[in-house]
Amino acid sequence: MDILIYIASIIGLLDAGYLSYSKIFAAKLYCTPGLGDCASVNASQWSYVFGIPVAYLGFLTYVAILLIVLFGKRIKFIAPYQEYLFFFVTLVGILFSGYLTYIEAAVLHTYCQWCVLSATMMTVLFVISVIKLARRQH
Repeated sequence: MDILIYIASIIGLLDAGYLSYSKIFAAKLYCTPGLGDCASVNASQWSYVFGIPVAYLGFLTYVAILLIVLFGKRIKFIAPYQEYLFFFVTLVGILFSGYLTYIEAAVLHTYCQWCVLSATMMTVLFVISVIKLARRQH
């Protein structure tokens, strides 16, 4: 199961990294024709939280997940809580991703394929965190 965590986290990290790069350098995002309008989504007011691009927050979230999974058991004060911390970070991530997906659907009426990919990876990570917690309880 850990391999799925690494794969989903790295895909999410690369995805958020690409979105962050486009914010930093004002680069045009590639958007597959017919799959939405990435430029509109990323230029919207909802692509920022307190002036911080959501892409940066996503990047930091995926970094945090990787750090928790890679080093959580090696750090004494984190080790007993590693699964709970992983669950909490992915819970916040999936709730925020759900909110942003709702904004895309209900307000912007278009999607960003990169945002959908990130939401999918966060969903995978959240499901894994729930499974890990359920196994810990037994």
